[in-house]
Parts: sequence; C-alpha cells; structure tokens
Amino acid sequence: MSTFNSYLILGFQHILNIQALDHLLFILSITCIYKFYDAKKLLLLITAFTLGHSLTLALATLKWIEFSQNWVEFLIPCTILFSAFANLNFKETKIKSTKLSRRKFILVSIFGLIHGLGFSNYLQSLLGKESSILSPLLAFNIGLELAQIIVVASILFFSNILIELFKIKLTYFVLVISGIIIGLSLPMVLERW
Repeated sequence: MSTFNSYLILGFQHILNIQALDHLLFILSITCIYKFYDAKKLLLLITAFTLGHSLTLALATLKWIEFSQNWVEFLIPCTILFSAFANLNFKETKIKSTKLSRRKFILVSIFGLIHGLGFSNYLQSLLGKESSILSPLLAFNIGLELAQIIVVASILFFSNILIELFKIKLTYFVLVISGIIIGLSLPMVLERW
C-alpha cells in the first residue's frame, strides 16, 4: 500500500474512532439543527470548519506555528460546549437568518482552527522523521474530510428519520441532542482544565 493511501486511511480512521469523540460531538452540535433542505447552509458551515482546521493542521504540522498542546486540548471541548449551549437558544425560524449564518460561519471557522491544532499533534507523531510531509499531510486531511462527510450525512439521515417518523419538533430534538452533548463535553472541559 502506498504512503498516500496509508495516511488517507489513518485520517479516515482517526475520525471514525471513539477516541475522536470530541470531534464527533462538535460535528453533531453543528449538524443537529439542520434538516436535508438546509444542506447548502450546513455544507458552508462544514466547509468553514474544514478550511479552519486544514489551515492550522498544515501550519502546525509543518512547524510554522506552535501552540501549547495543553491549551489546545482544553479549548477543543470548550468549542463543543459553546456550540451546544448556543443550540439551547435554537428556534427553527432562526436558521433562515443570514446575519446569524455569517456569525456562525466565522465562529465555526475559528473553532476549526482550534481543532486543526489538535489534529496536528497526532499527525506529527505519525510522521516522525518523514522526509516529505506534504503528501502524507494532504492524504491525512482528505481521509479526515471523507470520514467527516460520512458523519454529517449519517447525522442528517438519522435525525431526519427520527423527526419525520416520530413527528418530533426540530426544536425539541435540538434541545435533547444539545443537552446530551453538554453532558458529555462538560467533563472533558473540567478534566482538561
């Protein structure tokens, strides 16, 4: 198997792994407020997150920027907690607000920068003394994104089935999911403080 394929698989598996719970919770907190007909807005948000974490993943892996890993590991669950708390104020009509979308786009981009710093530590440990890191970096990032697309599509699929099948209002669904996310991410914040 080629180096490119190996890193692509590593990136893919890194997301679809219980050890990536923090990343999965963040994606869930972003995705749970959307239905299929909002897929375009969700795609823009996920793209903002991807651009943010791709940028810092590349810069930190290339050692062009450095941050305290302890702070990064603390800030990651803070982004999850913040996103879930923001969802508690969710009303289905708010999704249509362009101003809210711009604000959320910027926040999700910033949160992506933080998450990318977290991935960079993992990727650096995998690369070791690799002579050229651009190909492994690209492959790892593509693997992350492919897995992320699967996660987002799965969340949309299952949430829409639950909402349509059981006639649950999206607002209540978002409150329950966000409450669960808060319950799971708060201990992470406290543990990493």
